[in-house]
Amino acid sequence: MGHNTHMGRQGEAAAEAFLLQKGYLILARNFRFKRAEVDLIATKEKVLVLVEVKTRSSQAFGFPEAAVSARKEQMLHLAAEHYIEAMNWQHDVRFDVISIIWHPDRPEILHIEDAFH
Repeated sequence: MGHNTHMGRQGEAAAEAFLLQKGYLILARNFRFKRAEVDLIATKEKVLVLVEVKTRSSQAFGFPEAAVSARKEQMLHLAAEHYIEAMNWQHDVRFDVISIIWHPDRPEILHIEDAFH
């Protein structure tokens, strides 16, 4: 497993733990539809939350959340539409980004709620 893949998995695990601590219920991890993938799908208070997790080892190349491109946003929407239809979700939906700067002793986590308007 490559360094970036390993770091990404660590970041997703940290993001999941963070969300669980905040009272979210995790419904799916790495949900795929065609070429689209959603890192985490969770619920809290009748809101379906689709989460993109971005992890970096430093800020040398910018903040992790800046790596969520317009194309990635489109792909998240595509996967969300499929998930919502498959689950017959009838409540609110929100897209969040969790940005992580990885420090082995304690990752810095920034949770951006409703990241796409």
